[in-house]
Amino acid sequence: MPQKTIKIHAEQDYIELQNLLKVAGIIDTGGYAKVFLIENEVYVNGERETRRGRKLYRKDVVKVNKTELVVE
Repeated sequence: MPQKTIKIHAEQDYIELQNLLKVAGIIDTGGYAKVFLIENEVYVNGERETRRGRKLYRKDVVKVNKTELVVE
């Protein structure tokens, strides 16, 4: 499974799932995140996630479409 690291800025404690998906190039807009999360299986730390506003912190792992995203 390909792994990609997504870094958040030092002044931020978290990144929302929809923004992580945008930064990773998986979706083009935040508005599409809701539909994407319904149509695709996305897991955060091994649990299915459908909330686009889910806050992700350092060391969280997101799995989507055979890609693993690690928040740093």
